[in-house]
Amino acid sequence: MSTAAPNGSRLVRILRFIKEYATITLGAVLAAAAIYFFMLPSHVAVGSGSALAMVLSNFIPLPVSVLSLILNVFLLLLGFILIGPEFGAKTVYTAIFIPIALGVFEKLFPHFQSLTEEPFLDTLCYILVVGLAMAILFSHNASSGGLDIVAKIMNKYLKMDVGKAGSVAGIVVALSAAFCYDTKTVVLSVLGTYFGGMIVDRFIFGLNIKRRVCVISPKMDEIVQFLLHELHSGATINEIIGAYDNTVRREVITIVDKQEYRRLMDFVKRVDPKAFVTVYSVNEIRYQPKV
Repeated sequence: MSTAAPNGSRLVRILRFIKEYATITLGAVLAAAAIYFFMLPSHVAVGSGSALAMVLSNFIPLPVSVLSLILNVFLLLLGFILIGPEFGAKTVYTAIFIPIALGVFEKLFPHFQSLTEEPFLDTLCYILVVGLAMAILFSHNASSGGLDIVAKIMNKYLKMDVGKAGSVAGIVVALSAAFCYDTKTVVLSVLGTYFGGMIVDRFIFGLNIKRRVCVISPKMDEIVQFLLHELHSGATINEIIGAYDNTVRREVITIVDKQEYRRLMDFVKRVDPKAFVTVYSVNEIRYQPKV
């Protein structure tokens, strides 16, 4: 019996594992770079575990990287105790690796000053870079640990939505900047935390957003042919009944990307300007493609 196929399959899994963790490592390095080169010089505590470590470093004589590692390990242990092993190996890896990468930056670039010398610009650069980093991590089912763990604990024991719990925890960390920084920094911390969450959502969902388009038109056959043969998109046709006059009509439903959406709308306007069209945003699609 040949062992070529099992060996080949094992090699594919190993390569996939290496590629996945290389990508997660890239996301973690980007997050650490955003923290060290933009957040720390500006002292803007944009809600995160590293921001809390930065605030604590004003009272505890330890580097931010060490405090961040201690916080992440403590929160991981607390999470395992209070809500069980919900955090996968990827999140554990990222939660440990980011402080280590931060420590490397501290050694390579000691006493680093702001690149922009303007806290507002530092905050803007931070939320953009960390948003990209979080999108990379989330796309591989990983997270940075830290406040994500706090949010899940709050979800379990306070029955609070995870997203809302994360926002509350982030705002509390941002407000903690009042203990050691001026009012301008505190305001920037709160605003950075709020808009940072929006940027992360934009990176995660906005870049892959698609549109679900529903069209009712007497020119249905032409529209379906355009979908199938010009856009090479799938479509579903439903028979529907209007409540006002009980007329039976056909509705076509398809999911398209931004470029396809523009082409489809141009075609529908051309063949039937009076077509009834509804459009919905779609953040994620899961299906088994045809071979």
